[in-house]
Amino acid sequence: MSTPTETSTATRPLRIGVIIGSTRHGRAGKPIADWFTGQAAAHPDIDIDLIDLAEVELPVVIPDFDVAEIPDEVTALGRRLAAADGFVVITPEYNHAYPAALKNAIDWFHEEWNAKPVAFISYGGMGQGIRAVEQLRQVFAELHATTTRDGVSINLDHTDERGWPSSPGVDGAAKLMLDQLVWWSRALRAARATHPYVV
Repeated sequence: MSTPTETSTATRPLRIGVIIGSTRHGRAGKPIADWFTGQAAAHPDIDIDLIDLAEVELPVVIPDFDVAEIPDEVTALGRRLAAADGFVVITPEYNHAYPAALKNAIDWFHEEWNAKPVAFISYGGMGQGIRAVEQLRQVFAELHATTTRDGVSINLDHTDERGWPSSPGVDGAAKLMLDQLVWWSRALRAARATHPYVV
């Protein structure tokens, strides 16, 4: 027999944190995030929390957590990450890697990522940001997160006047990724509720 807590956990919408990883002026990540949130709106039982790192202003110096007071910006973002059941990271590829602002945001936290799924939307030129994603998979594995097999890769030469991806099949790729993310989010949320994850 399920307890009231287990029942409410199972039935409430999945909270998905969508993280815009670039803070560069004129970045393509914001219109891509707008496109993706429209795709996610068609998926049942998803509640999107759009996390724009350009608006968070995290410090770049990480203090000694045992003695230092944690900045308010870090505490506020930590609450949002902790409340998420899964994540979509939207990242460009800068010099064959992902942005420093994204790594900084990842490194401020640990338990907030544990036993949660992460999916990726990458963008760039002909490489479409794939190398950034392959590196991020290693980073999130160290944080005890699970990354989905499928993601969305966008060639910026194939976007419309809004900056939205326009390649054939891109909407289908987003749906496939979302289906996988939802499955993992539900499964891991139920597992965490039953057996709290301990590193």
